[in-house]
Amino acid sequence: MSGRLDAAQCEKAIKFLEAVAEPRVIDLAGLEYVSSAGLGVLLKTQKRVMASGKGLKLVNANRHIRDIFKYAGFDRIFEIVPAAG
Repeated sequence: MSGRLDAAQCEKAIKFLEAVAEPRVIDLAGLEYVSSAGLGVLLKTQKRVMASGKGLKLVNANRHIRDIFKYAGFDRIFEIVPAAG
């Protein structure tokens, strides 16, 4: 994912993630911002993937994105791997 994951991008993100049979790893290296609407997209995807017994792994999350996940409590829902460095 890259750029902004906000209300304006949610529909496109949902269509992409639903088209992927079993996304397990999502690279957030290029993600600059995620809104509550974007968090909802990721949560919906997590629930769908968890139904098959596996969860999402979010990798290369920068500090800002990790903070957003932490404040929302999503750090307890997703496996989040920080960006190197």
